[in-house]
Amino acid sequence: MFGVPLPRRPLGLCLHLLLLPLLLLPGAPGHRGADGPWDRADEPGPAWSWPGIQRLKEQLRAAGALSRRYWTVFSCQVWPDHCEDNDDEATLHPPGWNLPQWGQWSLDTLTAWFCSFQDCCEGQRDCRISNNFSGLESDLTVRLHGQHLARELVLRAVRSYLEMPQPDKALVLSFHGWSGTGKNFMARMLAENLYRDGLRSDCVKMFIATFHFPHSKYVDLYKEQLQNQIQGMQRSCYQSLFIFDEAEKLHPGLLEVLEPHLKRRVTEGPRAEPPKAIFLFLSNLGGNNINEAVLNLLLAGWSREEITMEHLKPNLQAEITESPDSGFGHSCLVKENLVDFFVPFLPLEYRHVRLCVRDAFLSQGLPYTEEALDEIAKMMIYVPKEVQLFSSQGCKLISQRINYVLP
Repeated sequence: MFGVPLPRRPLGLCLHLLLLPLLLLPGAPGHRGADGPWDRADEPGPAWSWPGIQRLKEQLRAAGALSRRYWTVFSCQVWPDHCEDNDDEATLHPPGWNLPQWGQWSLDTLTAWFCSFQDCCEGQRDCRISNNFSGLESDLTVRLHGQHLARELVLRAVRSYLEMPQPDKALVLSFHGWSGTGKNFMARMLAENLYRDGLRSDCVKMFIATFHFPHSKYVDLYKEQLQNQIQGMQRSCYQSLFIFDEAEKLHPGLLEVLEPHLKRRVTEGPRAEPPKAIFLFLSNLGGNNINEAVLNLLLAGWSREEITMEHLKPNLQAEITESPDSGFGHSCLVKENLVDFFVPFLPLEYRHVRLCVRDAFLSQGLPYTEEALDEIAKMMIYVPKEVQLFSSQGCKLISQRINYVLP
């Protein structure tokens, strides 16, 4: 076992077989199109035509040459006494090289070759994470209507948290307001601007209480599954986003499972950088008190943009903690102050609904008129009955209503 040269050809064959599938990928050396030689529909003749066979031979020769080169360099580093003569000695034995350095050089070379035909990211720790704060600010300003408090608070909180070198806890935000005011919309914009693949990213997970955890009798199973999913994502992503929609309907047992992931971490001495995590809780809870406070301020002569968190915070927290129909306000999240910010979403007025209608036309690439915007906006129900100021459904179902005015 020790001091006996190992057989070299089997390992060379392994390298050959390892590199062969890579060379058969689209864009690899000798590959001319997006499909394999048997998938090209733009060439006459049977699938295994002579040009296709010739390209396959080129690919096999390229695989053989590349694997032989790697094997030659590797064998000369491991068994220098048995190294075969090579004209490019400087390439095989650069001054000061050792096996780890050769391994890094090999990895860099293979990476550069792979990135010549495959999208690769540079200068980022994880290609899945984009953290496009300027794009996020633009989206929240242009696409989210009537929510100046939520826009400013969330943008500042998320940016500050993600720019911290070593935060000692997860960032926990709780969105509150009537349906259709933009809670889900903002959560989606966060995913789209913080992660390359948005809600489809491996580092983003969305849970809907009534869909993912519908039966209370299975709560123990749900707890185990939720725990495994959170731990698994935090192991594979150094920055993860968890979204819990209909948070007021979550079983208290599930909220208890989240507690360890939301509490402050105690660090002792130097350690690896802890993973960052953002938890979003979306709820209709508190919406009535928010609407009542906003209505009173507007009727008293305040402008919408003059409303601050101080006007809404007391009533919002009171409804959350005193609601008899939800365990959210009585959970450890609220009692132990694990929620960093309660974010109010204001009720939407006619002018905001009209902007939503315009955006829906634009997103579908459809032309629109001012009359069409008014017609659809007036289809919504506005409350309270005496002043008809707020849309009872916010901007929900706007896209479906466009069909009623199309020719």
